[in-house]
Amino acid sequence: METSLNPCAKPTDWKTLYRAAILEANASIIRQRVTEAEKAVLARQRELFYANGTVEEKEALEDALYALRAFRTAYQHTEAA
Repeated sequence: METSLNPCAKPTDWKTLYRAAILEANASIIRQRVTEAEKAVLARQRELFYANGTVEEKEALEDALYALRAFRTAYQHTEAA
């Protein structure tokens, strides 16, 4: 079973990476999925900084990044317990 999504994934694939991260059931790769999704979200935010993007997508990116960071924090607390 492959544990990584396509390493050549486009930053516009942030939604796919985000879903993969928050739905990952395998504890050994959750951290990797979250990192991949965070990188994709941040890359898309940079793209939209220089290009036109919808307000809805910008808000969705902010929400996704917030959720990923909250998910990472919650997972780290679970690992420590």
